[in-house]
Amino acid sequence: MKVYTTDKIRNVVLLGHGGSGKTTLAESFAYLSGLTSRMGTVADGNTVTDYGKEEIRRGFSISTAVLPVEWEDHKINFFDTPGYFDFVGEVEEAVSAAGAAIIVVNGRSGIEVGTRKAWDLCEKYKLPRIIYVSNMDVDNASYRQVVEDLVALYGKKIAPFHLPIREQEKLVGYVNVIAESGNRWQGKEVVSCDIPDYNKPYLEQYRETLMEAVAETSEEMMERYFGGETFSDAEIRAAIRTSVLDCSIVPVTMGSSITCQGAYALLDDVIKYFPSPENRTVAGINMKTSEIYNCDYDFSKAKSAYIWKTIVDPFIGKYSLIKVNSGVLKTDDVIYNIDKDIEEKIGRLYILQGNKPIEVPELHAGDIGALAKLTAARTGNSLSTKAMPIKFGKFDISTPYTFMRYKPKNKGDVDKISQALQKIGHEDLTMKAVNDAENRQTLLYGMGDQHLEIIVSRLLNEYKVEIELSQPKVAYRETIRKTSDVDSKYKKQTGGHGQYGHVKMRFSPADDPNVPYVFEQEVVGGAVPKNFFPAVEKGIQESVGRGPLAAYPVVGVKAVLYDGSYHPVDSSEMAFKTAAKMAFRDGIMKAGPVLLEPIESLKVVVPDANTGDVMGDLNKRRGRVLGMNPVGGGKTQIDAEVPESALFGYCTVLRSMTGGMGEYSYEFARYEQAPSDVQEKEVAARAAKVAENSVED
Repeated sequence: MKVYTTDKIRNVVLLGHGGSGKTTLAESFAYLSGLTSRMGTVADGNTVTDYGKEEIRRGFSISTAVLPVEWEDHKINFFDTPGYFDFVGEVEEAVSAAGAAIIVVNGRSGIEVGTRKAWDLCEKYKLPRIIYVSNMDVDNASYRQVVEDLVALYGKKIAPFHLPIREQEKLVGYVNVIAESGNRWQGKEVVSCDIPDYNKPYLEQYRETLMEAVAETSEEMMERYFGGETFSDAEIRAAIRTSVLDCSIVPVTMGSSITCQGAYALLDDVIKYFPSPENRTVAGINMKTSEIYNCDYDFSKAKSAYIWKTIVDPFIGKYSLIKVNSGVLKTDDVIYNIDKDIEEKIGRLYILQGNKPIEVPELHAGDIGALAKLTAARTGNSLSTKAMPIKFGKFDISTPYTFMRYKPKNKGDVDKISQALQKIGHEDLTMKAVNDAENRQTLLYGMGDQHLEIIVSRLLNEYKVEIELSQPKVAYRETIRKTSDVDSKYKKQTGGHGQYGHVKMRFSPADDPNVPYVFEQEVVGGAVPKNFFPAVEKGIQESVGRGPLAAYPVVGVKAVLYDGSYHPVDSSEMAFKTAAKMAFRDGIMKAGPVLLEPIESLKVVVPDANTGDVMGDLNKRRGRVLGMNPVGGGKTQIDAEVPESALFGYCTVLRSMTGGMGEYSYEFARYEQAPSDVQEKEVAARAAKVAENSVED
């Protein structure tokens, strides 16, 4: 592929609900542009952009893939993104690198949750967009219904460019609203035809909407419009481009990706109406001067880029996908990674077609490329020269809230699993592996159950290691509500030197309920020598890690050593430490021990129509609703406090209740005393485990 200058580049992300046809549309672009000689299909697992084993096996996109297409002496970098919500991190990465978007809507399914989420992402990043209605060759597909629903949602912004022409329930052509002409497909060619009568009323309606939008682009146009003048095609297209760039018009086109119908016109529209990088802005911070540096995809400025995605494949190796923000990157350039404070030589420059690397001599500002084997580089890192170090802001990535406990099936694979998860974590920023040492468990975080399931499958198929997922242990705590006074003696006599330690201690709730323990001594008269005080405290310190009630960490306990006795020969630090442990166990059980459970501060954003169902479900989960606030767009934020144990599986339930529109986040608030039934259950589980271990012994 030849080198393209900034003005000849378009970066376009394909967005939409899962199953709307994004990958098939990308495949039609590859076929029409001559990149492939025959169209692959998702069902056959031979598309350019769905190349991963999991994607082929499951039949849907899991990660974002880049498809650079040459069209009309331009280069269009298409980003084929996943449509399912568990892989939203991949979508957010692609959107951060894109300059425009095509939102794909299934003509039969109509507006879906993924369509609305795609629109919201475009609004957030101010991306110009075109809506493409796919599957128009399928029975029951309704272009008009999709347009009506879009207008109901987004108002006058929606501007249909095409109308379908059908004969005997088959898509045979389209009406061009701008040119007011009929077009029929004959193989790869398009020939003129008459506009069917059933299309004429809609053509008039859509064209009137389009002309109003065109007239609003300037006062001169508005005067001419009200004066009854007609605009030329060139004027209309120039005005539409301006309006598409500022997001005041969103064109709607349609076609059938499988037969490539409509894809040809869509490629033309991408070049006509979407901005090249030189029409967009980007800025970073010059780390030498701490001033804002406007890169703005200017090829004449100092070299800079940022890594928007990382691919770590056991077979093809590691690639850092970059977007050049200024200057021209060339083979053998030395680049400076500001985030890692390291200089590395590029070696070779690539562009990726799916998973196929193609070497190129240089990449101009605004282009998308890939660098191989940058050892220290991670997604989100800024690249520049050491003479002009420019740091770019990090793009937003969703936080994972669904987590499960994982264990290796083979204990010998612990290190391999850790390394494999680290590699997957470099690719997938919405996955986290956490070592919860306090509760002696390892946790895997993801965006949903399906996300975690696919990570397990990838570990097995790509890295040849196996893990098992289970419900995680809740981080309960133990404390006391009363006071106790205990007398504990450790005495062991063997042949020769024995062991003797004797303590009298009081246990009571500490003033600060969050500290594990407070130790004080009030010994008088040398009943316990001072040199044994640290050993007594050591015994308490070691005991708070596993409480006597249900083996959870103990908090908020005050331990006072006030008396005891010692033996001049047999007493030792170990004996007094053991006596303190015995006193702790006995004293806690006599001081009204209770279980504390973690309470999370939960925020749930749901459509107004679902607030009742969501609040009812939170009540079932022992949640306390603290308030409700409208957040715009027909949505409400519910603030609540919910026990952590009640949030397992909440992601799936919330999506089910809200049709996928609900979103939630939470953070730790505090500990509260657990209800008696929860405490009894945990104590019984602890007793069962002790009994099981004693049987095994």
